[in-house]
Amino acid sequence: MTDTAAIEERLTERLSELRARLTRVNADLAEPLNADSSEQAVEVEDDAGLEAEASLIVREAASIDRALERIAKGTYGECVRCGSQIAPARLDARPEAALCIDCARAEQ
Repeated sequence: MTDTAAIEERLTERLSELRARLTRVNADLAEPLNADSSEQAVEVEDDAGLEAEASLIVREAASIDRALERIAKGTYGECVRCGSQIAPARLDARPEAALCIDCARAEQ
C-alpha cells in the first residue's frame, strides 16, 4: 500500500519549489537587454537557455498537478493508459508517474 499522504506532501513541496524557480526564471527573462550589442548576444543566448528551462519547469509542474489530481480522485498509482498498478519502486523514483513501466516503454 502506498502512503499517499507522504507522496502528496512530497509532490506539493516539489511543486512549490518549481513555482518559485519559475518565478525567478521569468524575472530573469523580463530584464531588459544590455545596450552593448556584444553583451546583448550573450544575453539572448542565455535567455534561450532560460526559456528552455522554463518550458521544462512548466511541464514538470503540470505532471505534478495531474498526479495530485489522481491522489484526490483516489486513482493514484493506477496507470492512466492500461489501468494496471504502477510499481511502488517506479512511484518512489517518479512520484508523478502516470504510466506503468510497460506503457511508458511503449511510448518511447
